[in-house]
Amino acid sequence: MTTTVCTGASAAAFPSFTTYVRARGPVLLRTARSLTSNACDAEDLLQTALTKTYIAWERIEDHNALDGYVRRALVNTRTSQWRKREVDEFAFEELPEPDPVPTPDPAERQVLRDTMWRAVLRLPDRQRAMVVLRYYEDLSEAQTAEVLGVSVGTVKSAVSRALGKLREDPELSRAT
Repeated sequence: MTTTVCTGASAAAFPSFTTYVRARGPVLLRTARSLTSNACDAEDLLQTALTKTYIAWERIEDHNALDGYVRRALVNTRTSQWRKREVDEFAFEELPEPDPVPTPDPAERQVLRDTMWRAVLRLPDRQRAMVVLRYYEDLSEAQTAEVLGVSVGTVKSAVSRALGKLREDPELSRAT
């Protein structure tokens, strides 16, 4: 029995699978390396593709097109591995639980609300009205100006001064 050594993909038909692998293995391994991140994965990929080729060896009619068949098997196998990897390769015995976000004590939150409201009540009437409409009632500056019959600029400056007083309030500073 004579064997034909192939120097290209268009050479004569290979009489056996072993002859084909010996002749074309290095070229196919380079192709596999270009599809993976390291040499070990490339070798595994090539072995899987060659296994698929071996199983279909008798059904392949044109042995001159074997390189294309194996390359397609390489790409399809790598695509399947890539799709499975997201599910299969990151298995953990125990799922990491996120650190619980500490929730503020409801009593402390109520103390802060009460302190804030007392600080708002200490504001002058006009500033208090603007802060309540702007932040408690969630009106825009234009809506607040319309309700109070003043300009938008007046609302902006009065609210700015009121917020400054709230920042400087000693009782509110201790609560926060």
